[in-house]
Amino acid sequence: MTQTIKPAPVRRSVTVKASQARAFEVFTEGFGRWWPRSHHIGKSEMTAGVIEPRVGGRWYEVGEDGTQCDWGKVLVWEPPRRVVLAWQLDAAFKYDPQLVTEVEVTFTPEGDTTRVALEHRLLERFGGDAEKVRDSVGSPRGWQSILQNYADIASS
Repeated sequence: MTQTIKPAPVRRSVTVKASQARAFEVFTEGFGRWWPRSHHIGKSEMTAGVIEPRVGGRWYEVGEDGTQCDWGKVLVWEPPRRVVLAWQLDAAFKYDPQLVTEVEVTFTPEGDTTRVALEHRLLERFGGDAEKVRDSVGSPRGWQSILQNYADIASS
């Protein structure tokens, strides 16, 4: 009997000093304000990041030269509770329309704050590169530092 072991999803969370609606808005509409400019896939420097506010909307970056590089699409749009994004970047961080892993972000009110929890799942779809990708997005420079950038903006 052969058993396949899937890599565990990467799960990270932060608490922001903002209402649920504001936390969702900053994450989605304000995406380009908090995403680190060093984390881009285009040939030129990133000037903007966009999450289109609807199921089927694009998730992409805009470069200094005006080019747009897709990262994926919006799978679930439930403001202000939840958004699920298709991460369609391969292990080399190049767009691959055939590859879909999921990034689910939930926004849970906790008094005057909101707990923002992120889960990057279906990493087994990277095949032989699954653990490498998990190690990368799960590293201190991965989702945790990205969420901290977000929390700093959302809490201000």
